[in-house]
Amino acid sequence: MNKCSSRKAAKAAGRCCTYFFCTVIAVLFIFPLVWMIVTSTKTEVQYASDLGSVRTFLPYLADLSTFFDNYGRVLTQYDIWKYAVNSLAYAACVVAGNVLVNALAGYVMAKFRFPGKSFISFIIMFLLIVPVETTIIPLYSIVHNLGISGTVLAVILPPIVSVFNIFLFQQFFYNISREYIEAAELDGASQLRIFFSIMIPLSMPIVATVATFAFIGVWNDYIWPTMVLPSPQPGEWPLYPIQAALTTIQSIENVTTGEVMASLVITSVPIFLIYVFAQKYIVEGIGAGGLKI
Repeated sequence: MNKCSSRKAAKAAGRCCTYFFCTVIAVLFIFPLVWMIVTSTKTEVQYASDLGSVRTFLPYLADLSTFFDNYGRVLTQYDIWKYAVNSLAYAACVVAGNVLVNALAGYVMAKFRFPGKSFISFIIMFLLIVPVETTIIPLYSIVHNLGISGTVLAVILPPIVSVFNIFLFQQFFYNISREYIEAAELDGASQLRIFFSIMIPLSMPIVATVATFAFIGVWNDYIWPTMVLPSPQPGEWPLYPIQAALTTIQSIENVTTGEVMASLVITSVPIFLIYVFAQKYIVEGIGAGGLKI
């Protein structure tokens, strides 16, 4: 009994230490987000007066008339909503193309036999370890030679193909029984019919995972769009994504800290919502197929 009690006490102590450690780590990560959100609701005077005290992490509730002023100025005066519309449009096109193209490639790699398949698999595995930074210059040369530099196609087309997403789909499709395909072939279904009617419905977790990764990648992209898109001109609709708007806002003279934080909050909200609603599918998709090699 004493041994059993001591083991239970040790397990309870271990759980308490784990919970305490995780809570401390969570608080450390949450504090910057709380500061960002709270600061986005303050004027420059309120921000300066609260700096260095606990009130830095508390909203200023004495005058609620100015609570959302920073958001109003960011959305109207700095036109950040236009850049947000651009990013949403780019993300929608990339997500749709990414899922379609990479799912087809993963399906072929997982369920078909053809000459050179082993070599292509080796190339995919090799490209997974190649840093993205090393491909920017060659990719820019290709885009320039194709004549699409300076257009939205230069932003949409390159991210559609992803060796990482092909790998995820390939590993997921490996785990789907080939009996489904054979039964559909006996019924006279074509390979495209099998892909869209059977494989895609069975792989919704990995589809959600890839769509989430693709959306976040486009939404957070800054370097590539600023390389291939023309600079915004006065009186014209800008083509830059929302991340470029953040750099523009921070470089504006007399911009306040609250306005900068408000723009950061607006930029972070879609990412937060995506993770909240898709986290279950991300874990399920990667756990079911992405990490089974």
